[in-house]
Amino acid sequence: MNDLSPNIGGAQPAKRPQIRQLDEVAVNRIAAGEVVERPASAVKELIENALDAGATRIELCLKDGGKTLLRVIDDGHGIPAADLPLALSRHATSKIDGSDLLNIHTFGFRGEALPSMAAVGRMTITSRIDGADAASITVDGGEMGAVKPAALSKGTVVELRNLFYATPARLKFLRSDRAETAAILDVVKRLAMAEPYVGFTVRDITRDEAGRVSFRADAQSGDMFDALGARLRSILGADFADNALPIDAEREGITLTGFAALPTYSRGSNVAQFLFVNGRPVRDKLLIGALRGAYSDFLSRDRHPACVLFLELPPTRVDVNVHPAKAEVRFRDPGNARGLIVSALKHALAEAGHRASTTVSDATLGAFQPERVERPIYQMDRPSQTAMRASYQAQAPGFAETQPVYGRVDVVEPDPVPEAEQPLGAARGQVHENYIIAQTRDGMVIVDQHAAHERLVYEKLKRQMAENGVAAQALLIPEIVEMSEADAETLLTHADALSKLGLTLEPFGAGAIAVRETPAILGEVNAEAMVRDILDELDDLGDTQLVADKIEAVLSRVACHGSIRSGRWMRADEMNALLREMEATPHSGQCNHGRPTYVELKLADIERLFGRT
Repeated sequence: MNDLSPNIGGAQPAKRPQIRQLDEVAVNRIAAGEVVERPASAVKELIENALDAGATRIELCLKDGGKTLLRVIDDGHGIPAADLPLALSRHATSKIDGSDLLNIHTFGFRGEALPSMAAVGRMTITSRIDGADAASITVDGGEMGAVKPAALSKGTVVELRNLFYATPARLKFLRSDRAETAAILDVVKRLAMAEPYVGFTVRDITRDEAGRVSFRADAQSGDMFDALGARLRSILGADFADNALPIDAEREGITLTGFAALPTYSRGSNVAQFLFVNGRPVRDKLLIGALRGAYSDFLSRDRHPACVLFLELPPTRVDVNVHPAKAEVRFRDPGNARGLIVSALKHALAEAGHRASTTVSDATLGAFQPERVERPIYQMDRPSQTAMRASYQAQAPGFAETQPVYGRVDVVEPDPVPEAEQPLGAARGQVHENYIIAQTRDGMVIVDQHAAHERLVYEKLKRQMAENGVAAQALLIPEIVEMSEADAETLLTHADALSKLGLTLEPFGAGAIAVRETPAILGEVNAEAMVRDILDELDDLGDTQLVADKIEAVLSRVACHGSIRSGRWMRADEMNALLREMEATPHSGQCNHGRPTYVELKLADIERLFGRT
């Protein structure tokens, strides 16, 4: 018989499909769909090859967002002329020998990138090793040419022209030149963060060969923290560097280093989160969830922390061979990795004490505007007698008459205390019934009394809860929630952690769980809705912070109602007591929603506003 299915409804009998072996070009083009999604993907693979080759300087030239030309120049150890054809063969690599796919110490190891790119574009590789002449080879849409002599002093130059010309349908899915260039720069910046001792340059040569430098990061020196700090300052800017906390922690063979920003330096999206595993840039749900858990107590859900974190662990404890693009990883012990991130970041934020972001002060200074002069006043101008009398009256004592207009200012003059004991200074007055003015040794501080006290009360409530635990209320009739067996197993895996928060779950036959207790502080809750929300969070991030967030939200509301209200006049001793408690309480630099509780202005900045410097 030649058909596999019966003739239904008079349809023509289907012919048996023939199994055939795809040729090498087709295989490489299929592989290119996984490895090379857009020009930025090609840039990632080429720069990683240069880094694996020991390059100390890497230059990238591009045209039209990388669509017509990508050229990567490096000073690495090069490729021997005899190995150039092999380098363009599928699954040929110098990074591993194939005996152990878990013990990976390089960026690349699959041997797919170069042949995949050469199958959908026009690629030329020119390379030279020490003690030999340079050579080049060209591949056009998968058709490999001969090795030829070339001119090159050192390293390797890879040119990829007309990407996806062999698969024109893919070109329709590319975005504008500007968008593709932005994606390329993002890739280069991430790799530049991972390798601070390597110099990077990106040059756009769309208009002329000299081009325009779009990005430059010079090679750094010194120890790892100094080099990384300087590199991050050049890439992310001085604001991030000035408001980032150094992270250095270790647990059970896993090391976490890098920088994490203060909660008051938060962003509206996660664009400022850069995560690396063994030096490799990754986008991992587990790590993102751990980062959110570490900041959950300091930021509202619509704000995102900024950080650059490097997780180092033995290669055998993490699988990087999850996806051809190598952007995802799988940990052997995910709980240990997550716990290290959460504990290290929480400890660093606690060590920061009452510190708040300097960008708050910068924004405050930027809000000051000098008085505009309607017409120029020249040195020879003499004021009239009327103007002089008005000036004398304005400078004469008479503040009592102006108080109903401008509001009352209670001036306080406490005994001076050394700066080391009073970083927030000594209270000098209170304005608009909500803001405390304090004088420091080199400036002044403006404190929002309600927001500051709200944070202090909140931290006190949290300490009490940590000491006494979370009280649970037993349901009169346990609520049964039906779900799939896999979902029930997922929830019960986290039952011990949830029970510490007052939520008690028990198995109730196949595909169902029983909710026996809920946190008492939450009052009456919809147990089924909460359980399903927890399950969604587990599926999305691999962990759940939902119950803890709800409890902390209640504590935050209690703290808000129990704190000093706006509009209350405070005595001098009350204001100074509030300042001293802020200095002694971790996280007091931001309120429960991540907003600053105080603004610090340096005397030099104030003098500059008045033109005194």
